[in-house]
Amino acid sequence: MAHRGYNVPVRRPGFSRLAALAASFISGMLVMALPALHDASADPPRSRESRAAGHCVRQKPQPFMIRGNYLPHPRLHARSLRYRVEEYGRLEGIGPSTNPHPVTHYLEHTTFLGLPIHIHRRIIPAMRCVEADLQHSCRRSPYQAKAIGGYRDYNSYRQGEVTNHLFGIAIDIDPQDNPCCGCVDPWPDNPRCKGPAASVYQRMAMPECWVKVFEKYGFYWLGHDQLQDTMHFEFLGNPDRLGR
Repeated sequence: MAHRGYNVPVRRPGFSRLAALAASFISGMLVMALPALHDASADPPRSRESRAAGHCVRQKPQPFMIRGNYLPHPRLHARSLRYRVEEYGRLEGIGPSTNPHPVTHYLEHTTFLGLPIHIHRRIIPAMRCVEADLQHSCRRSPYQAKAIGGYRDYNSYRQGEVTNHLFGIAIDIDPQDNPCCGCVDPWPDNPRCKGPAASVYQRMAMPECWVKVFEKYGFYWLGHDQLQDTMHFEFLGNPDRLGR
């Protein structure tokens, strides 16, 4: 046992051990400073629809696709029909057969405004953008849709004209509350079609704000047409801008 007053030698660590301790300390600090790596393979795959819906494309209807523009001009009418077949699918016994698949090949069941709808899958991203924008832009004009319609398997137009419902790119919202005052009977008998109105917006229950939102994303409102079809929106933008 060493005497209290004696100098007892202290054992010091060698250089190699000091170097090892320093390296361990520096490595630990680097690991703490580095951000955690993200394993992308652990993420659930994103569908084509969700990727497209993440970026909303604003666009106007293509003029040659608007009913009031092509109806008086047979060549423009034929161009519009050919374009719809090429982009959305062929129709049995109507128009050219320039698409390898019928319209029904491209249809999907989805929801819009919380309601089920059968629609062409290429316009679903635009519908998602409309849906989100309605909640944001039309909060001061609340309106709850009760009934909607999309794809229709028969042609409701006459004299060679083809409805966009046949292509799955048209949407009707609450027909009884938003009538087609210029359509065939019994539509003109709807109370909203009776009497004077300062504008066509007064012929419907749906707020004008909804029309403005739809029009941001390539939809055309047939309330602007001579039919005054206030329930009806149709996508007349360029579907290639939405992604395939």
